Amino acid sequence: MSTYKVVVSDQVFPSVEVERGLLAGIDAELTVASGGMEEVLATAEDADAILNTYLPWDAAAIARLKKCRIIARYGIGIDNVDLAAASDRGIVVTNVPDYSVEEVATHALALILASVRRLSFANETVREGGWSIDRFRPIRRLSTLTVGLVGFGRIGRRIAAPLEALGAAIVSYDPYLTPTAEIQLLSSLDELLATSDIVSLHLPLTPETRGVIDDEAIGKMKPGAVLINTSRGPLVQLDAVTRALREGRLGAAGLDVFDIEPLDPTRIEGVPNLIVTPHMAYYSEEALAESQRKAATQVIKVLTGEKPDYQVN
Repeated sequence: MSTYKVVVSDQVFPSVEVERGLLAGIDAELTVASGGMEEVLATAEDADAILNTYLPWDAAAIARLKKCRIIARYGIGIDNVDLAAASDRGIVVTNVPDYSVEEVATHALALILASVRRLSFANETVREGGWSIDRFRPIRRLSTLTVGLVGFGRIGRRIAAPLEALGAAIVSYDPYLTPTAEIQLLSSLDELLATSDIVSLHLPLTPETRGVIDDEAIGKMKPGAVLINTSRGPLVQLDAVTRALREGRLGAAGLDVFDIEPLDPTRIEGVPNLIVTPHMAYYSEEALAESQRKAATQVIKVLTGEKPDYQVN
């Protein structure tokens, strides 16, 4: 019998052999659960550790874990784990905050450039036999535009560099940071919305940030501004964005994440100047392997009495 039992609560990877190999080094057996929460708990109630992606761990579910010492999230966000409930039961919660920084920054940059240059609509026009640029007017030179980064952590800073290299002006707002000589921040989100031609979101989902981009926020943006979201879907009220696009108050939007996923395509049917992707900004083969390796490493450290790298509670 193995020394430890580790359960993957929701398997989304092509394979868990990365984790299995690492955990074998501490004599930990890896079990992959399936089904809904009741089925998962039937497997995980006696687990020493949980590896988790999307499954929501609320207080009631956490209370049923008999000897769990760590819930390790594969991703960055931790809004699907009740941190207070975990802390009350002495369970460490970790994430992997740095595994897909390059990928998300690259995806956000791609959405910004595609939106500004109207690439998806140009592609459609040519495929339909058209050749006129009239459908895309106006297109602005990037070096005349200001990009507002809401959140200036790892990803915000990673995307700022190539945008500056291409000539765009960068402003940022982050209520969790203190301005320094190296970090110049605007004093409010309202100021960023009013001064930015492109607004790109790079912040966590919290009770304070949920729905931060709503009708009121869009009303404070420049007419024709572009909105980009590669962070968390519920930051944005999708219906407010689609209304603004239909009415021409927003110039374009690029969204990779949504309040309800998978996205019901009828919610965006016929909406102009909208580019959507299926929650893929985090993805590359290298990023997946890094996430699996680092999440499993947090489990190993906690179970063997070491301090984890990414504790969030």
